[in-house]
Amino acid sequence: GLILPNGDINWNCPCLGGMASGPCGEQFKSAFSCFHYSTEEIKGSDCVDQFRAMQECMQKYPDLYPQEDEEEEKEKSSKDLEANSMEASVAKEEKGSS
Repeated sequence: GLILPNGDINWNCPCLGGMASGPCGEQFKSAFSCFHYSTEEIKGSDCVDQFRAMQECMQKYPDLYPQEDEEEEKEKSSKDLEANSMEASVAKEEKGSS
């Protein structure tokens, strides 16, 4: 699994999808470790610098770390929200008519 019995992070876990190796592996490990061991009330809120460094590294390698197009992502979120609202309305109507 991701966490070893002693509480350490298993960097060889296939669940990490190879993120711990590659050109941004060190930045990923730094950010992930910070988050894992964070004791802040909002977990990871003390790791902003590490996550920023990881993101900046990943932006240098778009072929290895593809970024979702922001406009495409906003459009998808808006459609998902719309679909969920419609499903909820239909469910209410069905419940009310039975």
